[in-house]
Amino acid sequence: MGHREDLLEGAKRCLLEKGYARTTARDIVAASGTNLASIGYHYGSKEALLNLAFLKVTEEWGDVLTEKPDEGVDTGAEERKAPLDQFRDTWQRVIDSYAETRSVWQLQMEVVSRIDQDPELRKALMGPQREGRDGLAENMLGIDAEKDPERARVAGLFCQALLAGVMVQWMMDSESAPSAQDLTDGLKVVLEGRMAPDERP
Repeated sequence: MGHREDLLEGAKRCLLEKGYARTTARDIVAASGTNLASIGYHYGSKEALLNLAFLKVTEEWGDVLTEKPDEGVDTGAEERKAPLDQFRDTWQRVIDSYAETRSVWQLQMEVVSRIDQDPELRKALMGPQREGRDGLAENMLGIDAEKDPERARVAGLFCQALLAGVMVQWMMDSESAPSAQDLTDGLKVVLEGRMAPDERP
């Protein structure tokens, strides 16, 4: 890797270990084995580098939402899961990843708390946030944004709001935080208005 890639990898590590506000340019240089001048040359500023690094960390974390089909398994339309099954299974992967990715969740909460004071950070997040909604709609509910953009938009907004709330609950009290099945049952209640005991999974 060149200095540009080394800096990005170093910035990602610093964000996860120290957070956004506590990461200094010298921290990034130490983590990347580069020099201070390289930050300005390749990225313009430490903040621009950290903003990109945060987007990359979030993008990589998003891979947990994507189910990797087994080799040789037919993934045609007839094999696709029912929407509620897909919703539950995707949430199971998210929740199962919590212990390993807690630092990513903490970082996301910190970054959200900074956007009012950092216009450049807000600007950097706007486009990816909107794109992320389409990904959530597809991965959690099987809605293709290209085929049905409006349904994907509103479903993505719902999933995004739910994701933020679940993150907060797991960080505050993992013992009482919702499970994948809790979230699925809650969605059923919202959709049906009620759920009789004998209808529960």
